[in-house]
Amino acid sequence: MNHFRTAALDRLAAADPGLVRLRLAGSAVLGIILAVGALLPAHLPLTVMLVGAIAAMMTAFTVNDPTPGSQAVTLVLAFLVGAASITVASLGSAMPPLDSIVFVLLIFVAVYAQRFGARGTALGSIGFFLFFFPMFLQAHLAQVPQLLMALAVGVLANAVVRFVLLRHNAEAEFLRVRRAFRARLAAVVRATEAHLAVGGSERTRKQLRSATSRLHECVLLIEDAAPDVVDARAADRLRRRAIEVELAVQWLVITVQRTCSDELTTEVRDDLIARLARFRALMERDPRELPLISQTGEYSRMLVEGSRIDEHAAPGDGVRKALAELALADDRAQRAAAPESTPDSLEDAEEDEPTPKFAYDNQTRSAIQAVVGGGLAVVGGELVSHQRWYWAVLTVFVVFIGASSAGATFVKGVRRLGGTLIGIVGGVVLAFLVTGSIPATLALILVCVFGMVYTARVSQVVMAFFITSMLGLLYSLLGTFSLEVLWIRVAETAVGAAAGILAAVVIVPVRTRSVMLDNIGEVLDELAEFLEHTCGLLAGEENVNIIELSRDLDRAVDQVRTTIEPLTHPVNLRSARRDYGWHVLTTLETIAFRARHVAARAQPGQLAGPDTDRLRQFTGRLLANIDVLRKTLEAPGGPTPGTLVRDDGTPVSDRVEQAETRAVLSSLSHLDEALVSLGRVFGLQATDPRAPAKT
Repeated sequence: MNHFRTAALDRLAAADPGLVRLRLAGSAVLGIILAVGALLPAHLPLTVMLVGAIAAMMTAFTVNDPTPGSQAVTLVLAFLVGAASITVASLGSAMPPLDSIVFVLLIFVAVYAQRFGARGTALGSIGFFLFFFPMFLQAHLAQVPQLLMALAVGVLANAVVRFVLLRHNAEAEFLRVRRAFRARLAAVVRATEAHLAVGGSERTRKQLRSATSRLHECVLLIEDAAPDVVDARAADRLRRRAIEVELAVQWLVITVQRTCSDELTTEVRDDLIARLARFRALMERDPRELPLISQTGEYSRMLVEGSRIDEHAAPGDGVRKALAELALADDRAQRAAAPESTPDSLEDAEEDEPTPKFAYDNQTRSAIQAVVGGGLAVVGGELVSHQRWYWAVLTVFVVFIGASSAGATFVKGVRRLGGTLIGIVGGVVLAFLVTGSIPATLALILVCVFGMVYTARVSQVVMAFFITSMLGLLYSLLGTFSLEVLWIRVAETAVGAAAGILAAVVIVPVRTRSVMLDNIGEVLDELAEFLEHTCGLLAGEENVNIIELSRDLDRAVDQVRTTIEPLTHPVNLRSARRDYGWHVLTTLETIAFRARHVAARAQPGQLAGPDTDRLRQFTGRLLANIDVLRKTLEAPGGPTPGTLVRDDGTPVSDRVEQAETRAVLSSLSHLDEALVSLGRVFGLQATDPRAPAKT
């Protein structure tokens, strides 16, 4: 029993690093309970209390500013925006078609507000949903004072939960993130075992990719959370150690994949799998009990066996060495309290350019598309149901929020419709199970709210399922439940999805490829800045924290990963486009991986002196290649602006003896190869200075 409990906790920690989603879902449910509890003594109508509950849920779900002070300001603004929405919605219900006109215009405001960051997104969503729910609850103008009181109670309930009952504890959350990191590290090792056991397969390869991607997410969370808990010097050291572990894990994955192509005997394969399993068993979940792995005899044996490997390596020795390097990196990460030399500082770093408040760009085009889609949804929704047309408009809003291209809108529309269809079954079953029992209905509504908030960031389909199930229960609570109503909901969702997709494809369309090229351009900008500062650091000309710069590059690649999803998603039936998307993404991930490797090993002045000129030539050629790639991306399909230049084969230094420096140079060389590979994707040729000239 204890084993199953431990396994369940491990899975929870790995699935939700820092338990952030659990805290958000718990805040939503607890806020609803407090709001309804505070409104019950007033004996208000059920529709009024539901508005208070919705306010508590929406503020818990959407307000996520970085500091408590900013959150408090957003909550005050949320009340003002919500009050205006409720008033106009109640007024519009008595003056049709004012309600549909304002509702469609609110889509533009909410989608456009995303350019203002977290606060803009939160206020836009709250304004939209607090206009929608009074229509859903059929609120009247005479109820506005009570609705505003319920709104205030709901916002205050969330404030009590947010700042008192479930107050954010930075140290506890940081510890949970570190536990999740170790759980995800174990998941990667488990995936390598499975891959090695079957000799490599497409299924296990996808599992490896997913596991390493989830580990990378956790490393970024560690870096984001560390400054809230430790000083800058310790945070910098934690970043380095986390990157070292991530690099060692990725090298283990690469080595295992290469080993699968070798002819291994059954004994060697079983031995490697057993070693991986033993290493996984040595890792503790709780990082407070440090160090542990270094105190075991198995740890010492791994290091000894890894150090014996030379150019005459036996089959499987590469995996053994990679395991030894991972064990060493893991031990260093556990000893993160050891003193560091001199912390780096990013003295010359430029601040991010603020997003323009008013501009005609992809965000503006998405807002225009959303308005057109909303108008189409009103017309189509009216044809389905004169009373519940607003569901179609809601679907348009949902598929456009967070979508940056026509492809992303299409994928979100399909997911929304799929989740709604599945939710119909859940809503019918739950409604029949709790017929006549108000306490049971309320309890299941809270369960659905929890599931909706908990899964919102990871699965649109599951979130839509919980929303539709909750609506079935709400209809039951209001006494208007019927199977016909739920099928109208499905039809309206289909109309809204179709309207949104049509608008995204026809009205000033934002193609996935276009957004992808813009995002890749941002990756190249980050890479150029990284290389410039890396050259200065290695030459001893500046002391800059290139780890921060490598993380900016990581985040730019993460944005490409999000943008490119419509190309790689199974809903895309064209296998050639899926392969193209995966090739682009894999190449960019390789560039980011090599940059992380350089950032983890580079030290000030490693190539100072006679090697500086050659270093400048090397990085200068890389920067010139980046410029050629930029020009190609700015004019896709046009004549190529030039060719990429390969390395001429002259080493940056042939006198390097330090392993750390050799590793940095090797990673720079591999980064160079990845950049050339990216150029090939876009039709660029690469010249080789080492090739003999043609006569």
